[in-house]
Amino acid sequence: MKILALIWESFRFAFSALRTNLTRTVLSLLGVTVGIFAIIAVFTLVDSLEKNIKSSFDFLGTNVINVGRFPFSDDGRDYPWWKYFRRPPGSYEEYEFLQERLKTAEAVTISVSAGTTVKAGSSAYEGTQITGVVDTYPDVFDVPLEEGRFFTDSEVKASRNVAIIGQEIATTLFPTTPALGKEIKIKGMKFTVVGLFEKEGEGLFEISSKDETVLIPYGAFSKMYYVGGRRGIEPTIAAKGSEEDIGLVAMENEMAGLLRAKRGLKPKEENNFALNKTEFVQNAIGSVFDVISAAGWVIGGFSILVGGFGIANIMFVSVRERTNIIGIQKSLGAKNYFILFQFLFEAVFLSLIGGMTGIILVYFLSFMQLGSLELTLSFGNIILGLGVSSIIGVVSGIVPATLAARLDPVEAIRA
Repeated sequence: MKILALIWESFRFAFSALRTNLTRTVLSLLGVTVGIFAIIAVFTLVDSLEKNIKSSFDFLGTNVINVGRFPFSDDGRDYPWWKYFRRPPGSYEEYEFLQERLKTAEAVTISVSAGTTVKAGSSAYEGTQITGVVDTYPDVFDVPLEEGRFFTDSEVKASRNVAIIGQEIATTLFPTTPALGKEIKIKGMKFTVVGLFEKEGEGLFEISSKDETVLIPYGAFSKMYYVGGRRGIEPTIAAKGSEEDIGLVAMENEMAGLLRAKRGLKPKEENNFALNKTEFVQNAIGSVFDVISAAGWVIGGFSILVGGFGIANIMFVSVRERTNIIGIQKSLGAKNYFILFQFLFEAVFLSLIGGMTGIILVYFLSFMQLGSLELTLSFGNIILGLGVSSIIGVVSGIVPATLAARLDPVEAIRA
């Protein structure tokens, strides 16, 4: 009850200070408001931008290791691309070899892509990504279908002319009728539509949008394009590991051993292939946004520092104005900690008002649409803003509250 009474009294004094010196209080709290707004706005922008960018790379999969010639690297100018260019590309035979012998992987798949134009009657859709896949493709990568189905094992093995198309392609080629069951033409060959992707929408970066993608069986793709070898289109072998980091490391080591054996590499020879983890891209993106977040702390920190001085100024003035009241409270038996917490709670409350105002401004900012970027104020950022505001209130109010608690009751009453 004492604590509740103390909190209520602090709220009452804080509201009284706001009403009595409204202009002074608002100007002093403006620093906290601007500081919290700057920090939370930067964090909200960074989180939304990072989420949007990472979603643009969802086509890489999760816990997936890709076999390629060029390793993911951040070495910049020292990247020896000429050495990696001479490496042999992956092949369908290596995919079958890994699928048969790789024990630590949940699934192994192979895919190959090219850009072309898809036609249906007099309509055409340019800039389409055609991807040839096998039946294990959905086990490694996400294939969200709105209608229809994925290819059957027999369709893949027989290289049937069936296709799964994106929503943009379906809307363009079949604006008035359902696309499912209709025929499309790719490089003069007819394909029957057996499935439709879910609409993905416009992303921040136009990277492999499913709305403009067509999946066909790997064998059907090989009929239209030369796949493999140094002059053909290079396929990509991918293996999906378990959620645990240890499992992914074990799969990487086993994949390296099997590929070395398949390619006949001697023990002292270095790998002529690269095993690329999809987490590398996400970590690289995360490190960039960590720097941006640190910059947000610096920008908002100066404003919060000014706001903290403003709150400390209010509290010093408040202690001086209420010195007589403090003396009366002490003469009636009020303990030092009661006076201390009374002013400390008031400082925190005033700081929280500034912090909540900054968060509300960010909340209204989140309704703005910056191109294809959707801003989202997360619950974590709200808690962060309130937490920083509380800390600023404690730091700004601890000295005035301590001075108030140490006042001599007789001298205070005389004042």
